[in-house]
Amino acid sequence: MLFMIFFAGVGLASMRVKEDTTDDYLVAGRGMHPGLAALSAVSTWNSGYMFIGFIGFIILQGYSAIWIALVSTVGQLVAWIWLYKYIQKQGEERGIRSLTSLVSNTRGSPEARVAAILSVLFLSIYAAAQLTAGGVALETMLNWSPTIGILIGFVLVVAYCYAGGIRASIWTDAAQSSVMIVGSTILCVVALQGTGGFSGLHEQLKSIDPGMVNFFPSGLKFGATLWIFAFFLGGLGVAGQPQVVSRVMTLKDDKARKEAMVWFFVWQTPFIALMFIIGLACRVLLPELGVSGAETGLPKLAMTQLNPFFGGLILASIFAATMSTADSQVLACTAAITDDVKTEWSTDHKVTKRVTLVVAVFATAISLVGQQFPGFGDSVFKLVVLAVYGLGGIFVPMILIRMMGYEPDTTHSITMMVSAMSAVVIWTLLGYGDADGIFPSVPGVGSAFAAHFIMSQFRETSPDNPFGRIPMPSQQTFTYGAVALIMVFAVFESSYVLLGPEESEGSSGNDPYMLSYTVSEWTETQTLSLIDGETQSFEVTIDESMTAVLSAQLIITYVDTGEALTAACDDIATSPDYSGLAGPLAESDDQDRSTNACGETTVVGTITPNLALSDYATGLGDYTLNGTESELIDILTMMGQSPEMVGTLTMGLTLEANNGNPFGGDNSENVEVTLSMLIFQPSGMTPLTA
Repeated sequence: MLFMIFFAGVGLASMRVKEDTTDDYLVAGRGMHPGLAALSAVSTWNSGYMFIGFIGFIILQGYSAIWIALVSTVGQLVAWIWLYKYIQKQGEERGIRSLTSLVSNTRGSPEARVAAILSVLFLSIYAAAQLTAGGVALETMLNWSPTIGILIGFVLVVAYCYAGGIRASIWTDAAQSSVMIVGSTILCVVALQGTGGFSGLHEQLKSIDPGMVNFFPSGLKFGATLWIFAFFLGGLGVAGQPQVVSRVMTLKDDKARKEAMVWFFVWQTPFIALMFIIGLACRVLLPELGVSGAETGLPKLAMTQLNPFFGGLILASIFAATMSTADSQVLACTAAITDDVKTEWSTDHKVTKRVTLVVAVFATAISLVGQQFPGFGDSVFKLVVLAVYGLGGIFVPMILIRMMGYEPDTTHSITMMVSAMSAVVIWTLLGYGDADGIFPSVPGVGSAFAAHFIMSQFRETSPDNPFGRIPMPSQQTFTYGAVALIMVFAVFESSYVLLGPEESEGSSGNDPYMLSYTVSEWTETQTLSLIDGETQSFEVTIDESMTAVLSAQLIITYVDTGEALTAACDDIATSPDYSGLAGPLAESDDQDRSTNACGETTVVGTITPNLALSDYATGLGDYTLNGTESELIDILTMMGQSPEMVGTLTMGLTLEANNGNPFGGDNSENVEVTLSMLIFQPSGMTPLTA
């Protein structure tokens, strides 16, 4: 919590140097230091995707995930060298503050408005992914509901925006980037020690699944060439991300852009390498994660491998990164709306802030609704892929043709953007954009350029030369280009056939594993001092961190004292109440009882939350269970949580004294009340080798 307060404080401190102008609010007056802008760009571009989504992708893909790291970086380098040079120059010369203004020579034109609307749609999804990532981090490390994390994120996003606009976001990003690379280095070193170094990591990955140590994944639907090319377009798509482009627009001139580019890659490259190693270590050290839990890998690894200080640092860094990135995306939406949809709002600072609030509410709503669609709406990686490739498909082709001097009219521009958006959405809905298909950057960018070439060729009002001021290539050049592409395709596909894993090497979920776990006793005891006729309550709250409960008992113990005239024990009446538990409970006994068995232990209530758990244990002790990986992951997931028991359990106790008189009896008793539960404590899964 202290680290989270620190990062929030850094952002809020920007209030001291901000100016109450829309230009300062959205582009920091175009005077940001290149180093700060670059560190912020690293954090904004990666953020929750790198810490949550990318780690999950590595856990599932193994070595083959290196392609997305390497090829995407090449695409980003191309974007920084050429596309950002054009963007920074246009921003400086035309005074534009949003990426959407680049698609037209006139602010507020129809094509700029369409670009702004599409940008707001995808950026809101992107911001929702950041809020979801923050919720995942808090859920994993603090056992808070993801909804709570999302709502806290909403409050911080609005606070960042209102405090200092983009300046607050950049300051927080820079602080977070500096701290996170230190924390990631420590986590990486500790994780490598836990796996036995690089050689131990490799051997354990190979024993888990031979396909994990192959640089090609198994079962690609469309081959390796387009699968890899999609990552290049994804990296190039950094130039289509308004929240990253806004960092470039805060730079003063082209010299500052070049300095920022060096800062960006010097910082991001080792960071990606650290995340890659950490992701592989998660697969070995946390085999129980499975597909559904892959995105919780980094925070869980930090919890199990680091002390609370550094674990808190990691959590705070993740949360700060996701929130400041969401803030950047909300501000980019604000710029698009005020500069291109409602241009009359562009100079009204108060209205601009109201727009920010509305966009933040919209993104939060997407994140909350997404929780109701497991596997996609609550997946950080899939939300980011949809948003990043959607934005890249919309803006990168438009920027490229305008760089070449091509001047599309309104219809031409809108057709290209809508074609890209439609292709990305349809491709994703068809399920072709998953890890074994082709990420939607290829159909998105491809559809935009297809629309461009078709209109250039057949539409009278579109310029004939699709390459703008660059002369049309000759037939010979076309032929050489086609041959080169065929050769590249042949090299990659033949490499995939020869070097790629066999289908049988891929993780099918049928590999043999052994699950180890312990059933231990968990107790909560309270002593109640009762007087004759008085009722008091015993109350225990059980949170979401509780592992599966095999059985539970309510027990009372008391020793009757001071009864001079009779040996009869006082009566204790009990009334268990399980209505505060989430349920449903498979079996429960909450009958009202009265006992006078003083000096003995008396069971006055019982609960069996889930009868299926009785198949795996009968009482206290250590257990092992053999089965396939997928079977044991399901069992492990069941053992790791007790949703039925979350809530508050209460029981009323009343004393009825049998000899409360002034000649030798007493009218009070001390009653010891205990909730005793047998709980599962999974140790982990171990692959069984033949």
